[in-house]
Amino acid sequence: MFVQTEITPNPNSLKFLPGKKVSNSGPYEITNKENIKNELVRNIISINGVESIFLGQDFISVNKSENIKWEEIKHIVISLINDFYADGKEFVIDENLQENDLDLSEIEKKIIKILEEKIRPAVAKDGGDIKFKEFKNGVVKVQLQGSCSGCPSSTMTLKQGVQNLLCHYLPEVKEVVAIQ
Repeated sequence: MFVQTEITPNPNSLKFLPGKKVSNSGPYEITNKENIKNELVRNIISINGVESIFLGQDFISVNKSENIKWEEIKHIVISLINDFYADGKEFVIDENLQENDLDLSEIEKKIIKILEEKIRPAVAKDGGDIKFKEFKNGVVKVQLQGSCSGCPSSTMTLKQGVQNLLCHYLPEVKEVVAIQ
């Protein structure tokens, strides 16, 4: 197996492409190694300097601290991914980890639809994800995950891309802000 890597707009995030399915249950972010039962995820998040992992449908984004160089950890991550799939495993996560979107207003449903259909695919290309959190008084709150979390260009993407798109389609939307 040959694990490819792609750079992302975030210099502290690298996208690993195993050429196999990664998440069978939607996007999933891990920021802490407590209560992680998955061997691959636990091993990667335990590498010195790794701050978070984001699992997409067919990629793993790894975020590292600024003081660690990719040359120090990239080969370790690739080796762990190779070993994981060499054991015959088909995907990293196969549980239903999605949050239920109950009791959403019509405008919130429209916001989520635009995020999922028009924005999420573009963000996933850069190794990240965007999650709707709240809509109140014209302000949409979203959470950026994976490579997008802490990316220097995420503010520009949020304002020029996400906010402009949502305001264009939904006049009720006045602003988009990222929350942690």
